[in-house]
Amino acid sequence: MSLIVQKFGGSSVANAERVMNVARIVTDTYKAGNEVVVVVSAQGDTTDDLIAKAQEINPKAKNREMDQLLAAGEQISISLLAMAIESLGFPVISLLGWQAGFNTNSVYGSARIKNIKPNRLQAELARHNIVVVAGFQGINRYDDLTTLGRGGSDTSAVAIAAALHADKCQIFTDVEGVYTADPRKVENARKLKEITYDEMLELATLGAQVLNNRSVEMAKKYSVELEVLSSLNPIPGTIVKEVAKMEKMLIRGVTKDKDVALVSVLGVKDNPGVAFNIFSKLSQKNINVDIILQSFGRDNTKDIVFTVSKDNGPVAVKLLEESSHLQEAKIVCDTNVAKVSIVGAGMESHPGTATKMFEALYERDINIKMISTSEIKISVIIDAEDADRAVSAVHNAFIPND
Repeated sequence: MSLIVQKFGGSSVANAERVMNVARIVTDTYKAGNEVVVVVSAQGDTTDDLIAKAQEINPKAKNREMDQLLAAGEQISISLLAMAIESLGFPVISLLGWQAGFNTNSVYGSARIKNIKPNRLQAELARHNIVVVAGFQGINRYDDLTTLGRGGSDTSAVAIAAALHADKCQIFTDVEGVYTADPRKVENARKLKEITYDEMLELATLGAQVLNNRSVEMAKKYSVELEVLSSLNPIPGTIVKEVAKMEKMLIRGVTKDKDVALVSVLGVKDNPGVAFNIFSKLSQKNINVDIILQSFGRDNTKDIVFTVSKDNGPVAVKLLEESSHLQEAKIVCDTNVAKVSIVGAGMESHPGTATKMFEALYERDINIKMISTSEIKISVIIDAEDADRAVSAVHNAFIPND
């Protein structure tokens, strides 16, 4: 007997027909002799609809009240799925996040899991129940409901798998696995049979929307084997695990991310501590910085250019314009950019990888604004209008259509 955690996203339970489809997948797994815990997101656009309702009443509602509201979406999903499983004649119980033992910190809207007390989960499994758990939510030290932010249901599923020492955590989506590029945009995109945690984490961080990066980090930390597969097409998906490293360098994927703003601080005085002053102000407002480029000093000035999320671009500019250390600098923000990246283990030991990527972009007359590299990825910042062409060109260069 194996213990399997299965997670289904909002599109997988969007309507009655899909809820019944999920119920059949879950019960087939149970009938095969497995213990099953199911984590479910809110149906379809429910979360967006709830946010819209809140905006109608109070656009400045406190995050605590927003969490009270948004947690209702998953409560609907788990109840409906439990009813569907019950209608098929199987023992089942649904649990909210706090009932399943999720304890979080008190950062409403983007809480972090502190621990899971799996006693209730273990007791229900011992009663041979299928356990359906509301993803995306928990409870804090004040007994308030909290939500985990973007990708919270993925994180919930992996956390349960880790706490219960599950044999596998299956993430069901509307795609058939992890692809070398978005198959809706790139014709010859290939589904990967397996991928390492590090490679998957880079892909998730760089714009691939199959898995949330927090869930991959947790899976790696606790050695939880993940499988990404389709809830609509019953075929094997992509396994995410620690794969044995080989000498051969293999590009696992090409991604794009349009949620990018390019902030330039031009003509700043070339004095010690300037970079600290800039980035400490951003850090104080929880603004994450990705790529950073600093020019050599000239005429006692230098330029510092960096990327943040698109929403944080104007916020960053306003913060820096208010800084007394940057009064003489020119600060501008470009939100019409995108980040295109390649990911694959072993890049640092294979000369020519960057050249091959840059050549593919040059042949399509695509200009590069910034470059960032690591041992596992190369990212470039380009004009947003060139993003799809760039992904296709780079994908064809490294993963040709045989």
